[in-house]
Amino acid sequence: MKPNEGTTDRLIRLILGVVLIIIGWPVLGSNTLGIILDIIGVLLLITGITGFCGLYKIFGINTLKVPKEK
Repeated sequence: MKPNEGTTDRLIRLILGVVLIIIGWPVLGSNTLGIILDIIGVLLLITGITGFCGLYKIFGINTLKVPKEK
């Protein structure tokens, strides 16, 4: 898996992932909305850590800045 997320994209995903997990788990408890928020939060954390997003791959999006060759 080749990374396709830039630094800013990854940072936003990590922050949103943590926030969604915090909101979903203790605040909303074990109801359906809480579980959905937790799943989305975990997915955002995984993509933020790995730097790879499968949906970006499918749609041909790449936010990773590639250094110009000299």
